[in-house]
Amino acid sequence: MHFENTLTFAQALDAQDPLKNFRKLFHIPKTKTGKEVIYFTGNSLGLQPITAKEAILQELEDWANLGGEAHFEGKNPWFSYHKLLTEPTAKLVGAKPIEVVVMNTLTVNLHLLMVSFYRPTPKRFKILMEGGAFPSDQYAVESQVKMHQLLPEDAIVEIFPREGETYLRTDDITKKINEIGGELALVLFGGVNYYTGQAFDMQAITKAAHEVGAVAGFDLAHAAGNIPLKLHEWNVDFATWCTYKYLNSGAGGTSGVFIHERYAYNSEIPRLAGWWGHDEKERFLMKKGFKHIIGAEGWQISNAQVLPMAVHKEALKIFEDAGMDRLWDKHLKMNAYFYFLIDHFNQSQAKIKVEVITPKYENQNGVPPNGVPPCGCQISLVVQNGGKNLYNFLMESGVSTGWREPEVIRIAPVPLYNTFEEIYQFVELLKAF
Repeated sequence: MHFENTLTFAQALDAQDPLKNFRKLFHIPKTKTGKEVIYFTGNSLGLQPITAKEAILQELEDWANLGGEAHFEGKNPWFSYHKLLTEPTAKLVGAKPIEVVVMNTLTVNLHLLMVSFYRPTPKRFKILMEGGAFPSDQYAVESQVKMHQLLPEDAIVEIFPREGETYLRTDDITKKINEIGGELALVLFGGVNYYTGQAFDMQAITKAAHEVGAVAGFDLAHAAGNIPLKLHEWNVDFATWCTYKYLNSGAGGTSGVFIHERYAYNSEIPRLAGWWGHDEKERFLMKKGFKHIIGAEGWQISNAQVLPMAVHKEALKIFEDAGMDRLWDKHLKMNAYFYFLIDHFNQSQAKIKVEVITPKYENQNGVPPNGVPPCGCQISLVVQNGGKNLYNFLMESGVSTGWREPEVIRIAPVPLYNTFEEIYQFVELLKAF
């Protein structure tokens, strides 16, 4: 597509956007002067759906009027509330309904899954991670290793980009998997790196892990609702994600879990059990002896978090209406337009130069020949000797971005509610800095 570096062109793109009306389904934050913020931090906390408040009030009303009977007599019975989220969740992450459940929060689920799928032996005990993974993942893995009386420096292997490069090559990841070989118990990666915005080839990583006898798991905090996912087809063993970023389900919101169908009936897999994972036909018999529900639901411990799930239910409706295919098409266009404008900016006589450390698409047509997107919505920028000052200037100018030490400004033009004009305005502000 031929782009132009003008405001009228950006506005024309917005006028032609088939998803333009979805912005109206969200509350857009405002500056102190009442102007709408250019909100590019959906990768950190997504915007609030307009219907979120009504959804919560419905559950509060049922609680007020029905008390405990709301578990069975409410408009959305709490006893089975999580089941309302199963079908749209499975569709969103490319799974079968039996493979997903919404429960708990992200790092809690990561721990529960590692209890089941990180089973070290004297020979096979190592975990491969991306170097500089999100700290919560690092802490979770370190503590799991220690619980098995292993030393983190012996059991945890980190892989970093090549010298002079900012993101990992898939070939280097699979090569490292093969090097560790029979000592490798688990490969645990993010679906999208929180710092660089790189999207990993989960299918290739999973295949390589399985070929050496290891398990492949993913933290999809920055991937769910951001990039197309096909977890079942990719043969991923397990994954978990939060819902408060691209899925717009509120701070501290509930989490999703994927466990491949091949584990659905296996009662021998170790797990931390609770009564909500017990066979629901026998749950209220109050007997000893855990009998798991078939599928991912069998990893549940406690009953549904109704209030955050109420928000998540509304957010998932928006995704179903928009369609991931249409969202991805718009993302590709927004991404290409941003790079076009940044290239023009760097060729200008501006006081600063902006380095993009996020992997780029090979061309403006989007996904490369292998079908793996190099990134999602997030684009990470580095400005030498002035990045934090630029970040502060943008925030003061009504642009919400994210700063991550030591030097990255993260922006995330989200197809559901961001516009091409906002991307144009962002680059114009770079000129004014």
